[in-house]
Amino acid sequence: MPPSNPDWFRHDRFGMFVHWGLYSLAARHEWVMNRERTSVEEYERYARFFDPDLYDPADWAARAKAAGMRYVVLTTKHHEGFCLWNTRLTDYSVMNTPAARDLVAPFVEAVRAAGLKVGFYHSLLDWHHPDFTVDGHHPLRDGDVERLNVGRDMANYRKYLHGQVRELLTDYGTIDYLFFDFSYPPESGHGVAGGKGAADWDSEELLAMVRELQPGIVVNERLDIPGDFMTPEQYQPTGPIMSEGVPVAWEACQTLNGSWGYDRDNEDYKSPDLLIRMLIDGVSKDGNLLLNVGPTARGSLDPHAIRSLDAVGEWMRVHSRSIYGAGSAEFTPPPDARYTRRGNRLYLHLFAWPFQHVHLPGLAGRVEYAQLLNDASEIHMREITEDTPGLYTAVGGQPPLTLTLTLPVRRPDVAVPVIEIFLREPEPAGE
Repeated sequence: MPPSNPDWFRHDRFGMFVHWGLYSLAARHEWVMNRERTSVEEYERYARFFDPDLYDPADWAARAKAAGMRYVVLTTKHHEGFCLWNTRLTDYSVMNTPAARDLVAPFVEAVRAAGLKVGFYHSLLDWHHPDFTVDGHHPLRDGDVERLNVGRDMANYRKYLHGQVRELLTDYGTIDYLFFDFSYPPESGHGVAGGKGAADWDSEELLAMVRELQPGIVVNERLDIPGDFMTPEQYQPTGPIMSEGVPVAWEACQTLNGSWGYDRDNEDYKSPDLLIRMLIDGVSKDGNLLLNVGPTARGSLDPHAIRSLDAVGEWMRVHSRSIYGAGSAEFTPPPDARYTRRGNRLYLHLFAWPFQHVHLPGLAGRVEYAQLLNDASEIHMREITEDTPGLYTAVGGQPPLTLTLTLPVRRPDVAVPVIEIFLREPEPAGE
């Protein structure tokens, strides 16, 4: 079955990632089971105390929407193996905690009700499952691995993995997005003993089932086979991502503070201005941003996350048309700036506010009008040609075909100022 058409994904550009599970009780990173070499029996104790009485997915959805996000992606199961839905394939689920209810169903309902697209994250790893073989990522990796793997059968685990994905894509209506995580085969350079890839997950069959159950869904590339989009993690690509010379859809997944799950004592938060610049930078390179929040074990978003979402939302409220439906532009921006383009509108995002003038190479004769996007106030323009009087003094010695914009000295009171530039329609080609 051919890949899905990710047009909505390329248009919407901005989504919320939600990492939530038993690791939220530990509150010291979602890989705490791995990092602290915790046994299954010891880690299971968290399930006895998982009681998210403040869980309000409608609030999550409302905050995502107010931040300008267009889709929300929930971790149905992370590497710890704990399931947030009423799965029929294991007892290691939310049903056997004090919560005692399916938490995925109200999430799907709330996100849909907010007019947002629904996404699931699902881990390919499972450190709890008795048939998942111990490898270099497993919490028990420091033990006698050969002995620990006696009797473990990845064929049984594959059946379980496929069965759970079938549940998720059958029981909750239309699902728009699926993020599998992750493959680490020996040849990939991960350097993980006993690494796992497409053959371990039977990825071809798994992806075929996904597309049969949800024909319109978009799926990432972490099954170790091609998907609908690429997922650079915790870094910003230097340009559009290409495959065999063709641009591909991509999405940078980023955290607020370096941890995906709730990490109580981690204060390494990115500033809202930086988050906004990361969103702009990605769109300028034809990419998306999936920005993560890690709710507390009680189900609420922490104050840092709320402040960040509010700040991003304040900027998006007046600048979103430079993001939605926009992508890269063929022009080279000036220093400390990024271009995005949507049709005949070019958006100049100024990461640093210059004194009075900004010079745009190659745009003379191409622009009909320019304005600040935040208030639609006109920006005066001057075109530099070979015949411009005072060419090398009045406008800073800019070369011909430069368009110079005259800016107010006072910087607009927004995180990143944006100038909306209306390009002239090209002249019709001659007969």
